[in-house]
Amino acid sequence: MMAAAAAAERCGRDPCGALCPLLAYLSVGYADYAVLAHVLPQPALRASPWCPIHAVTFNLLVLLLLASHTRAVFADPGVVPLPGTAIDFSDLHPTERNSDEWTLCSRCEAYRPPRAHHCRVCHRCVRRMDHHCPWINNCIGELNQKYFIQFLFYTGLTSAYAAGLVLAVWLGPSGGDGTENRIQTTHCIVLLLESLLFGIFVTVVFYDQVVSILTEQPHKRGSKEACGGRAWAAALQEVFGGGCVLSWLCPCSTPSHPTYSLLPHGDV
Repeated sequence: MMAAAAAAERCGRDPCGALCPLLAYLSVGYADYAVLAHVLPQPALRASPWCPIHAVTFNLLVLLLLASHTRAVFADPGVVPLPGTAIDFSDLHPTERNSDEWTLCSRCEAYRPPRAHHCRVCHRCVRRMDHHCPWINNCIGELNQKYFIQFLFYTGLTSAYAAGLVLAVWLGPSGGDGTENRIQTTHCIVLLLESLLFGIFVTVVFYDQVVSILTEQPHKRGSKEACGGRAWAAALQEVFGGGCVLSWLCPCSTPSHPTYSLLPHGDV
């Protein structure tokens, strides 16, 4: 209930954050309808023993896409808690700081851990904030970046799968009356354009997210060495958690993250 209330409050502050998730759900719903009603029933796929497997696989990808999107929307991105008492700013003076030190947010009036930033939409500081994404109407931060990357990954797979099915239909034998073929062809064209548009978009964002994770880790540890296999694995585990790599693909699992006190070192 608290997560839903927070999401509704963000919609009030950012109308685009209310429109983009709705557009995403409508696009996914249309893609599922087009595949099941107009792509798989065509002669090129209808007679194939793989037809039911395609239907189950595509809907499984859609389910994982929606599950990861829902987790990213309603999960706490890592909001820095506000202190119980107001902080006295009168004795504070600006000093040089680096990314490994606690900082003080004058807008939240709270101390924040390293790599935390203030969000202008949520009006709160978020730990390891990447950006505020209108497609999930939430910040991308320490606690929900995993779900956001999963959403991008499954959206890309679903788009590629839908485009592949459309190409398989066009390259296979045709049949049926002219009117039915025109309707199915129209849906295939719209589905292919939608798949290419969303597929290219999420691929670019997915690449940016992964590169950001891999290149940030050595800087955070103060290392000047180039990223290696172990450093990359450690960086990914920080986002997705430890354990089996297959668990990184599951939107139901929750990665473990460090806990923070309200004040740096608890004694500021």
